[in-house]
Amino acid sequence: MRLLFLFAFVALLATLAHAWEKEDHEIFDLVSALEAAEGKGTTFYSWIDVPPTATTAEIARAYRKKSMVLHPDKNPGVKGIQERFARLGVISAILRNAEGRKRYDFFYKNGVPRWRGTGYYYERFRPGLGAVLVFLTILTSGLHYIIQRMNYKRDLARIEHIIQQAKLTAWGPKLVPAESRRKVKVNLGGPPRYDAEGEVINGKSIDMVVESNGEVFILADGDLIPINTSTAPPPAISKTWFLALLSSLFGRFVPRKASASDADGEDAGTGEDGETGTDSDMPELEYPELNGNGSGELKGRPVAVKTAGGRRRKVTKRR
Repeated sequence: MRLLFLFAFVALLATLAHAWEKEDHEIFDLVSALEAAEGKGTTFYSWIDVPPTATTAEIARAYRKKSMVLHPDKNPGVKGIQERFARLGVISAILRNAEGRKRYDFFYKNGVPRWRGTGYYYERFRPGLGAVLVFLTILTSGLHYIIQRMNYKRDLARIEHIIQQAKLTAWGPKLVPAESRRKVKVNLGGPPRYDAEGEVINGKSIDMVVESNGEVFILADGDLIPINTSTAPPPAISKTWFLALLSSLFGRFVPRKASASDADGEDAGTGEDGETGTDSDMPELEYPELNGNGSGELKGRPVAVKTAGGRRRKVTKRR
């Protein structure tokens, strides 16, 4: 919803910016140049010294009077006098023209817009290829970060829903913790499917284990994988596409120095006969099984639990 509102706002700005014509942009430039040279808040009328209600004849007389004061021949060696004199002629021409004065009076009463369209700024500043690439990189990286945040919020809601469903299945609607861990099957939802006999299969289900202390695990290939709010990867600026690309290139072309922990790990993995140990040398761990009574209670045998670091820890039934 917020993203839709943002797109609508940008579309509105683009529409307004497209509405300004060449003559409007000329007035924008004159207003900026006049305030920069004569002071903030200086208007066409105040500089020529006439009221906004002045007639065309009054404006012409005021112009002749002001032009005599600013004429370059009467101000030899004065810095910027040529630009001021030329600007006076352009401003006087706008105010003495009915259409030009009508345009200026609109901005005089309502104010000159701060955003004047990308075309206006591009024509005046003409960014180079490098500036354009930097702008596009920042823009796309910012959008990538916004998408990360949206996905993170969606993943958190999904994880909390799965945990809640697992606890409801294991403990019942009152959510009274069981005395022992329980294995349950949680439906992840999704569109219904049909088997070969035409029976309805309501979405995809996964096996989960709910501990008595409230910890929830996914049971996959005999391994218990913890699931909680830390499971979802949080958004980070370093994960945006450009910084991630730089990090990948840096890691590829710059060799990583071996740390002390790496050296210890190599020593620990080498046996007395000089051979390196592997995971296949480790003893097999027993996996959880359902009790024969069909209650969903798991036997108190040790099970393998995967952690983020890739190691395993034994979890036994609490007595």
